[in-house]
Amino acid sequence: MEKSTKIYLAGHRGLAGAALLRALEAKGYRNFVVRTHAELDLTRQADVEALFAAEKPEVVILAAAKVGGIKANDTFRAQFLYENLAIQNNVIHAAHLHKAARLLFLGSNCIYPKLAPQPLREESLLTSELEPTNEPYAIAKIAGLKLCESYNRQYGSDFIAVMPTNLYGPDDNFDLFASHMVPATLRKFHLAKLLAAGDRDGVQKDLRAADWAQAEAILAQFSIRADSVTIWGTGTPRREFIHVDDMADACVFLLERPGSEIFHQDPLHQFINIGSGVDHSILEIAEVIRGVVGFPGRILTDPSKPDGTPRKLQSVEKLTKLGWTYRIPLEEGVKRIYQDYLAGRGRR
Repeated sequence: MEKSTKIYLAGHRGLAGAALLRALEAKGYRNFVVRTHAELDLTRQADVEALFAAEKPEVVILAAAKVGGIKANDTFRAQFLYENLAIQNNVIHAAHLHKAARLLFLGSNCIYPKLAPQPLREESLLTSELEPTNEPYAIAKIAGLKLCESYNRQYGSDFIAVMPTNLYGPDDNFDLFASHMVPATLRKFHLAKLLAAGDRDGVQKDLRAADWAQAEAILAQFSIRADSVTIWGTGTPRREFIHVDDMADACVFLLERPGSEIFHQDPLHQFINIGSGVDHSILEIAEVIRGVVGFPGRILTDPSKPDGTPRKLQSVEKLTKLGWTYRIPLEEGVKRIYQDYLAGRGRR
């Protein structure tokens, strides 16, 4: 890509999209097309096609999606399936119609079967059943990567689908009701730390509670106490995380290479994993977060809540062979987002 290449970045305000914008700007790219959700609803096909007709982007990055944790995925199944399918179909098809030279689609590691062999390799896709709690989101993401692959095969497009592992980082969502494991757990420990210090005003302010009774109700709902924090499940499932800035760096690395170079190792699977290649148990990750926050109490588990997939570690062999590896270890990354949280950044 030339530094003047016109790049449409869908989802530039989200966790992944904001990181991609930072990474591209750091590399000297400067010609961006962005729209907020208020300015453009990506589920509306006519509006998406109007944008492409007016702007004619040369490169498209699709980082926009409806996302959430286990509870949100399992509760709002229809919205997760419909909205993600609509967004993907509209943007990818418009990129084809208006002859974008490149497209990068961000998927998710939930595309892999629940009991697929570890580490998760690209060829494990569609070999057995998905994890039930996030099946609608996974199906949408599988459809997106297959749509990219199908345009490549039928029309000779140069569309790349990447499957990042679990992300965390600046601009994350710390909402206790809808966030992912790392930001949600970090906020729980922070609130418990405030409780342990007797800082009721700090707790109430953090939760934006109208009064202490409301704050207590939220704390009880999420099992946050002055002497302990309870995490969902048994704590034994293993998860891989990558800092979103590493993920964005990998995406730019791939965008600066033709698809023929990326997929020559495996032309039948035209998508590629992005990850650290390192996993930890949920309990180990919680211990790292507790240590960074400085909460002195215990970590309890709740086996009545779902564990999800037993293990999710991605093979990053293909990406490594191309010459890319991650740089931010988990503890360092958690320290960074805790500082962001304390500074008031992120969504709550």
